[in-house]
Amino acid sequence: MPTVEVADLKDDDFLLDVREDDEWQAGHAARALHIPLSEFVARYGEFTEAVPQDGRVHVICRSGGRSAQVTMYLVQQGVDAVNVDGGMQVWAAVGRPVVDAAGEPGAVL
Repeated sequence: MPTVEVADLKDDDFLLDVREDDEWQAGHAARALHIPLSEFVARYGEFTEAVPQDGRVHVICRSGGRSAQVTMYLVQQGVDAVNVDGGMQVWAAVGRPVVDAAGEPGAVL
């Protein structure tokens, strides 16, 4: 499973958040694309329209389990995808910004 540490992410890296809507609304990385795991296959076209053609996809969830599933799926589709180790829990713990649905400071559920 290809993985990356939160500390190694750059501000302009493409981030895909696969947590559910309630988790997203409570707190997420401001620049992330949100497609919940439960809807991912049905919304794959939305993903392909958003992802940069020559860029790596960094997949994140709460702790790394759901994002690992999506990462495996994407790799099977030929996408350069990596799982963000530790997910949003580590993201918040290392001080990366988390915003809620209104763009205010958020929290990771």
